[in-house]
Amino acid sequence: MLIKRPDDCPSSSITPRELFERRRDFIKTGAGLALAALLPTAQAAEKLAGRPSLYSSDETQTPYKHVTGYNNFYEFGTDKEDPAANAHRLQTQPWTLRIEGLVQKPKTFDIDQLRKLAPLEERIYRLRCVEGWSMVIPWVGYPLAALLRQVEPLGSAKYVEFISAVQAENMPGVRDRVLGWPYVEGLRLDEARHPLTLLALGLYGEVLPKQNGAPIRIVVPWKYGFKSGKSIVRIRFTDTEPLTSWVEANRREYGFYSNVNPQVDHPRWSQKRERRLGEFGKRDTQLFNGYSEVAPLYAGMDLKRSF
Repeated sequence: MLIKRPDDCPSSSITPRELFERRRDFIKTGAGLALAALLPTAQAAEKLAGRPSLYSSDETQTPYKHVTGYNNFYEFGTDKEDPAANAHRLQTQPWTLRIEGLVQKPKTFDIDQLRKLAPLEERIYRLRCVEGWSMVIPWVGYPLAALLRQVEPLGSAKYVEFISAVQAENMPGVRDRVLGWPYVEGLRLDEARHPLTLLALGLYGEVLPKQNGAPIRIVVPWKYGFKSGKSIVRIRFTDTEPLTSWVEANRREYGFYSNVNPQVDHPRWSQKRERRLGEFGKRDTQLFNGYSEVAPLYAGMDLKRSF
C-alpha cells in the first residue's frame, strides 16, 4: 500500500479546517452529501504565521466560522453564504500579480515572491461592511507600501487601481452581471501608502481561504469592506481617479472614498450603528472605523461630499 507523505499531497486533496470541524453539522442538516463533493478540491489550511503587530486591535476576534462563512464576494454569488459554498472553484495556482502604469520599473510577482517580500505580521483589524455588519479579523500580511516601493512610482502617479481576477468558468457570479467585471477598486496614493493599508496573504495564521480573497487581497481598515479588493491580479498607478466597480454601478450610493462615517448615511439605511458578527445587539459606528490616525489624510475635505 502506498502511503503519501505530507510533501506528496497536493493542497487540493486536503480538507480545510472549517469544513472538517463542521462535518457533523452538514450531516445533521442533510447537506453533507451535497457538500462532500466539494472537499477534494477545497483549499488546504496551510500555515502562514506572522509576528505580532503594534497596529493590532485588542478587541475580541470574530469566530473563524463567521469570518470564513459570511462574506461579500459577488464573483461567487450575492448571498453571504455563496462564497463559502462556491469559492472552492477558484484556481489559485499558479498566481501572478502585475504592477504597472506610472512606474519606473513595472514588475510581475508570483505568490512565493510576494510572501517573501517583507516580514509577515499579524494585524488584528476591525472590518466594517457598508450593510452594517462588522468583524474583528487577525490578518497576516505586511504594509502595501512595501510592495509599491518595488516599482518606483513616478511623480505623476496620484492613484492606485486594484484589479481582481476573472475566472468565468470558476466564478458563477460573473455570469449574473451584477457588476462590471473584472472587479476594480482604487485608492489615492497616500492612502495606499499609509502604514495601516495591508497586503493580506492570510488570516488566523493560515493562508487566505478562497472565499476571503485568496491568495492576495488588500485590507483598508478605515473604509467600508468593499474597498478592500480580493484575489488581486493587477495593480496600476494612474494620474486620474480610477472608475471603481461600485461607483460605476451606483455613484449615488457608493462613493470613491467610502470612509466609515456614522454621519454619512447610505441612501437606504443609517450608518450610525453596526452589528458585530457573533454578538447580540448593536454598537455605535466610529468615524474611520476607529482608526483616527488616518484623519490627516483628509484634512480640509468635506467628508459628507467626498464620501
